[in-house]
Amino acid sequence: MDGLEAVGDPVRRRFVELLARGERTAGELATLAADEFGITQPAASRHLRVLRESGVVASRVDGQRRVYALEPAGLEEAAAWFDGLAVFWEQRLDALGTELVRGRRGTKTIHHTGKAAS
Repeated sequence: MDGLEAVGDPVRRRFVELLARGERTAGELATLAADEFGITQPAASRHLRVLRESGVVASRVDGQRRVYALEPAGLEEAAAWFDGLAVFWEQRLDALGTELVRGRRGTKTIHHTGKAAS
């Protein structure tokens, strides 16, 4: 599974959002997943494993805790895909902006008499 596919799940996207702000322990992430999504600790662990195996996050052992951190390289493919979509939408929004400006120039002022003024 690649990074884009891995973040297709709302629980995993939430983990990525949190890890973008800094490292979190597996316990913290599991608690959050239980609170926000109503999932169990084993289910949260499976989501973390998917993120780890897809290269989106990395983990390290710190004493008896497993600490997770975001791996930006794991999301490069997803970022490139979204960048391609941005170009698509920028072109269309630019065209829409042009049409709106043209439309404003072409409108006529309506006076209280209801007749169009030139």
